[in-house]
Amino acid sequence: MMKHIVTALLYTVVTAVLLGIGYPLAVTGLAHVFFAKQAEGSLISRNGELVGSHLIGQSFSGPGYFWSRPSAAGTGYDATNSGGSNYAPTNSALATRVTATVQTLNPKGTNAPVPIDLATASASGLDPDISPAAAFYQVARVAAERHISEDAVRNLVAAHITQRQFGLLGEPRVNVLDLNLDLDKKAPVASK
Repeated sequence: MMKHIVTALLYTVVTAVLLGIGYPLAVTGLAHVFFAKQAEGSLISRNGELVGSHLIGQSFSGPGYFWSRPSAAGTGYDATNSGGSNYAPTNSALATRVTATVQTLNPKGTNAPVPIDLATASASGLDPDISPAAAFYQVARVAAERHISEDAVRNLVAAHITQRQFGLLGEPRVNVLDLNLDLDKKAPVASK
């Protein structure tokens, strides 16, 4: 009996060391060698200052910026509290939040439908991308605030559309941080 207990304990220790320490270190090391930028979080710096990550969304609220999807992760884009709201489509809390979001996005009451990804949170709550339709929906507001033509802003959005991977995986998308950083370069927000 004692021999079986010792054997079981040895297997537990060896497995824990190999799979709990060795394997994660090997995968992390390989990731840093072959995918260094992604392993470090795809961080973006401008003028020596960290401004965000290409992989994790962040909130933009100024009228001269493109807005991200709402986030259900903590107080918004909190990676330590990632996750969706898990509200069913019939949940009144979801309906109330979506209605308030739509009114914020469309305060003048135009008849243009608000793209769904601007009114609902993603599953992770950290999505850095919006659909091209959601970006084009915001063109008029951003152009008016930046005092540039809508065509110039529309062209900038079109230049930032990432197509499906390998032509079939995922959906076309626009990274909001990349778009806003490029917008700041081309047409800084007017001082008040």
